[in-house]
Amino acid sequence: SNFSFDERTNNNDPNNPWNIVPSYNLVLENGAIGANPYIIQQPNGNTNMFVDFKTSLFAMYLFLTGDSSALSNWPYADNPSIAILIVLFSLLIVVYLMNLLIGLLNMAIEEDNNRVSYLMQKAEILAEIELFYLLPYQRRYEKWFPEVIYYYANVDKTREKIKEMMKNDEWNTDEFTELKQALLEKLNIKYNPDK
Repeated sequence: SNFSFDERTNNNDPNNPWNIVPSYNLVLENGAIGANPYIIQQPNGNTNMFVDFKTSLFAMYLFLTGDSSALSNWPYADNPSIAILIVLFSLLIVVYLMNLLIGLLNMAIEEDNNRVSYLMQKAEILAEIELFYLLPYQRRYEKWFPEVIYYYANVDKTREKIKEMMKNDEWNTDEFTELKQALLEKLNIKYNPDK
């Protein structure tokens, strides 16, 4: 409907800003309330933000941030559809945003999801716990820290990893020389560090 913020229009349109603004009626001497409004607050562009498409988008943005003042001009008891839409909007937006967040997180995890990085991080955490959270006498417990740790690994995957490390010049023979040589013999890998 057509309306102006400067000139009052009186109709039954529930979206007319003149019908939404607070109005004050005169109380007569006998206690009755007069039929005609005595004082009417003049509406502005924020009285009904859903009249214009741009302000309605801004009203929805405000509603996303938790500000429901754009919908406070209509009583929810008289307009149950608004209450239903508010509940549906809040539930659907929460579900949509959570799914979006889960999807983005899943993509980030897939990029960094390999067993080696997990084991490296686990080793760093354990080393940090051993260094900073244990007392010296606790570090001497043989049950907690045995001299030899047995580790079961898939032969094919171990062979592939060692060959990859050799190819990238990451296979250091200066540390644990005997153990590394024994491992190479068990896996039937020939390695010449001079090449």
